[in-house]
Amino acid sequence: MNILGGFADISLGQLVLVGGIALLASVVGGLAGYGTGALMPLVLVPLVGAEPVVPIIAISAIFTNISRFVAYFRYADRRRALIVVGGAMLSTALGAYGYTRLTSGGAAFVIGSMLILSVPLRRLAKHRDIRIGDTGLGVSAAGYGVVVGGTSGSGVILLSLLMASGLEGAAVIATDAVISVVTGLIKISVFGLAGVVTAQVLAFALLIGAIAIPGAFLAKAFVERMPVHVHTAILDAAVIVGGVVMIAAALRH
Repeated sequence: MNILGGFADISLGQLVLVGGIALLASVVGGLAGYGTGALMPLVLVPLVGAEPVVPIIAISAIFTNISRFVAYFRYADRRRALIVVGGAMLSTALGAYGYTRLTSGGAAFVIGSMLILSVPLRRLAKHRDIRIGDTGLGVSAAGYGVVVGGTSGSGVILLSLLMASGLEGAAVIATDAVISVVTGLIKISVFGLAGVVTAQVLAFALLIGAIAIPGAFLAKAFVERMPVHVHTAILDAAVIVGGVVMIAAALRH
């Protein structure tokens, strides 16, 4: 497989744009715990279409989450990570398989819908100050697995679950990273078996993953200096606009 061939018909300027958004998304993800899966589709879909986006982000997220985990290693809650992984393993595989059966228009509709819904879901969870125990966390993880397996931008759901279980601050980001590495490997395995991991998918995933690695450490350096509510508001607006654009494109097909 010629990985560099995956950049065929992609200009240098477009690659620079992808790299810049990847770095920005990684920094935002390191600060807020989510952002990569929400921001990257906004630049990837116009370049490569909707179908390869979830596999690209799943592979690149392995790099992002490992670097985030290393940066915040001592804060990770292993017990809660095991509960979520145990509850989400099977449903993640099922969600990923379902995604491979979608058409390009269907994929765009699913991604766009998830991006739009992620904003009110996050705000609702924060407003209600929902609290759950270990059993509730495990049961909720099964539902989360279906969503994370078949969409992009669903990281906000996991963050809400972890915060509802009692985690806060850096512990949320670190534990989220551990869980996301495992669910990402499951998704990649399913995508690989389904034959959707092409040279183009690998090329963009490696580019995004490599550029995003320093983002987690930049985020750690600035985490106490940057007001989270500012970039959260900007991200929410970008996510909603991008989701609307994707759904509109899907409906036109």
